[in-house]
Amino acid sequence: MATKPQCLCVLSAAQQGVSAHSFIHSFTLTHSVFQVQLATPMGQSMEFVDMDENTARWISEFRTKSFATPTKLELIDASDYSVLLIPNSPGAVHDLSNHRELGNILNAFIADRKPICAIGLGVAALCSAMSMDGRTWMLREYSMTAPPVREIVSRPDFATMPIVLEDFLREHGASYTANAGIGVHVVVDKHLITGQNDQSTLTAIQNLILHFNTSRADAKNRSN
Repeated sequence: MATKPQCLCVLSAAQQGVSAHSFIHSFTLTHSVFQVQLATPMGQSMEFVDMDENTARWISEFRTKSFATPTKLELIDASDYSVLLIPNSPGAVHDLSNHRELGNILNAFIADRKPICAIGLGVAALCSAMSMDGRTWMLREYSMTAPPVREIVSRPDFATMPIVLEDFLREHGASYTANAGIGVHVVVDKHLITGQNDQSTLTAIQNLILHFNTSRADAKNRSN
């Protein structure tokens, strides 16, 4: 049996947690195609939020699996992975938006034009992709989406957020769009796929898999 390509799934370990719904959809879909490696800052356990009875049951069973234990984000070698995924993680604003090692991983993916997918507040993790001198955001001029200010201003942790995500994206040169409602909104720009919210998870992951398969087929054709 052929070895599956590797997917790096980066999750927040902050108390604000990871969206259970977004993670379940993300993991279920990617696990069918990739070998999925979870990673958090210092390998800390992740907290899942916004769970109902069904998602709580799924997460409880998932935690019994060996692959449910995250590795240390600080030890990741970007060259080992084909795609990078960041599900909707409200905690990402707090512990991933200025994470040096994650920034290095993202910059390697950007340089190699490997697929990157970030969803909801997980998009905040992309903010760590700064140049070596810290002056330039490496995803400037990309088109992307993320939760708008109007959707997060009512969050209890809004006042303590180190960045306001929509403002950061606009101020650092991204072409930002968002839906007025809570429906699905996904933006694909070259190898970057972003989804606005939980509802966008399924479509975003489908685009990630499609982009990977297309890129792999193109590379195979070029080598023939």
